[in-house]
This record gives sequence, structure tokens and C-alpha cells, in this order.
Amino acid sequence: MTAAHQAVLSDGTSPVFHLQDEPHHPEGSSTMLGFWIYLMSDCLIFAMLFAAFGVLGGAYAAGPAPKDLFDLKLVALNTALLLFSSITYGFAMLAMVRGKVSQTQAWLAVTGLFGLGFLGVEFYEFRHLVHEGATPQRSAFLSSFFTLVGTHGLHVTFGVIWLVTLMIQVARGGLTVANQRRLMCLSMFWHFLDVIWIGVFTFVYLLGMLR
Repeated sequence: MTAAHQAVLSDGTSPVFHLQDEPHHPEGSSTMLGFWIYLMSDCLIFAMLFAAFGVLGGAYAAGPAPKDLFDLKLVALNTALLLFSSITYGFAMLAMVRGKVSQTQAWLAVTGLFGLGFLGVEFYEFRHLVHEGATPQRSAFLSSFFTLVGTHGLHVTFGVIWLVTLMIQVARGGLTVANQRRLMCLSMFWHFLDVIWIGVFTFVYLLGMLR
């Protein structure tokens, strides 16, 4: 035996160099903390994209400007779809708290339909712009526009996929503690996308039409 193994304390017991019992942490606390950290990193990504658009948004390279391309009525429709999806997700969370599985699923389905409607309108807008020759290669303005709006649209796409996945998990396992925690994480993500889109609508579309 080494000296370390032979060492004893004054009361005759051997010294302990590790915790016998792990400290207690609330269930799911690490999940929520990790998800908040992820959202903050996503904020940084969108902050950089907004900054890039702020610098490049006026570089038209003798090409079309926002007034020549944007249809505010169409963008307003898209904004309404995403805002309503946040409201319906809120109803889903209220139903979840009451333990109503069928109502939760129904409101999640409505939220998913609004999300798909948003993506459909955005796809139509992108296709129309490309058809008009307003591609990302045309100018720095269009490059930054497609990057910012497209990144947000990609987030919504993954959000819809995540929502469908959770609906399947709730259908199989019910509103377990784990499923409720997952629904809360998606709720934060969905509302985060709503806030980002309000920034896009204001900074890209509305201010762009005033340039």
C-alpha cells in the first residue's frame, strides 16, 4: 500500500477525496439553461446578419431597389401568419398546463399550419424575385436580403419539423414531464422567431421602402 492509501484521519477514518452523493439539481434545469444559451448564440447570428444588411442594404449596383421588388401586402400577410402562430402556440401551452392532450395537439396542429403558410408565402416571394432577375448575385443588397430572410425561413422550417416530432411524441407518450419540457423549449424558440421576424419586417421591408 502507498502512503496515501494508509493515511487515516484523527478519528480513525480514511480520508475521502470525492463526494459520496451528487448534489441535487431540479429535473430539466440543465436542459433549460442549455437552451437559453443556444438562443443567445442564435441572437448573435441574427445580430450579425442584421448588421450586414444595415451596411449592404443600400448597395443596389444599379439594380432593383426595395421599392421595385417588395409587396408590402404580401409581407403583411406573412407577418400575420407568424403572429397568429405564436398565439395558437400559447393556447397549446395553456392546454398542456391543464393536461388536455387532445387540445394541445389541436393547437399545435394549427400552429404548424400557420408555419407552413408562412413558409409557402416566403417561397412564393423568393421565386418571384428570382423570376424577376433579382437573384442573390445581382447586388450586395439582394445578397444580404436573401441571407437574412432565408436564414429566418430555415429556422421556421426546422421549427415546423420539431413541432411535428413533438406531436408524435405526445401522441405516443402523453404529456409527460419530459414532453412538457420539450414543448416549453419549442415555445421559446417559436416566440424567438416571431420577435426576429418583427425586426425583419421593420428593418428590411418597411425601412427599405423608405430608402
